[in-house]
Amino acid sequence: MTAQPSGRRQTPQLVPHRLLRSGQIHHPAVLAEARRRREDFQLRLADRITSFAGSMNFVWLHAAVFIAWMLFLETSPWPTLTLVLSLEAIFLSTFVMIGQNRQTAFQQAKADHDFQTQELELKTNTELTRQIHALTQELHRRFIGISHEPDHAAQGPSRPHSGD
Repeated sequence: MTAQPSGRRQTPQLVPHRLLRSGQIHHPAVLAEARRRREDFQLRLADRITSFAGSMNFVWLHAAVFIAWMLFLETSPWPTLTLVLSLEAIFLSTFVMIGQNRQTAFQQAKADHDFQTQELELKTNTELTRQIHALTQELHRRFIGISHEPDHAAQGPSRPHSGD
């Protein structure tokens, strides 16, 4: 848990809301996932439950409740306690799977974005390389008098133009 300036405690989020408010630059897939999770009540609830269930507060709370249950509430707590723990394990495992599915979707969105960005960079670099090559050929043609045309390249070394 993190302390807020107002003294209020806030549970950590799987995708922090601060990513949406901060002036820092973040991966677009991270920001999109943060917005998507912020807008869906079920996802926010699942995030909070998963966050709490993965904390030491959860462990201490359960230890205290189960000790009180076994010592003070029931004389023979084992059948009911076993039932409650089994049901809790079912629900918690479901929240773990929800978290894994969220992480998988996030990683896929990030990978897709990275792929699109890399493809755009490759196209841009290829076009820049072609333009640099064309400019280099033009400079050679104008200042040195050497032509590097595609049909001459296959036939051997190029020869200077006459009459330029």
